[in-house]
Amino acid sequence: MSKSEQRAEPSEADKQAYWRATKRLTISLLVVWFAVSFGAGILFRPWLDNFSIGGAPMGFWFAQNGAIYVFLVLIVIYCVRMTRLEARYGLKG
Repeated sequence: MSKSEQRAEPSEADKQAYWRATKRLTISLLVVWFAVSFGAGILFRPWLDNFSIGGAPMGFWFAQNGAIYVFLVLIVIYCVRMTRLEARYGLKG
């Protein structure tokens, strides 16, 4: 028998817990993304412009570069956390 034949199917409770954890993770990361892209780049830009990064006002920097860097980090976090969740709930092949 192969490993896939020996492995038991995840229970309904595990599937529900997996989806709850997935939704919680997704919503959390979207909130961070919104806060950084909209908050730092638009709402708090006047206050952030009092500081500078590499000679550019920080508000401008976040609007042009920072939000993209944060988005890339959030993608990595999502991949790592989803891999752990899949393994935890027996959904990894």
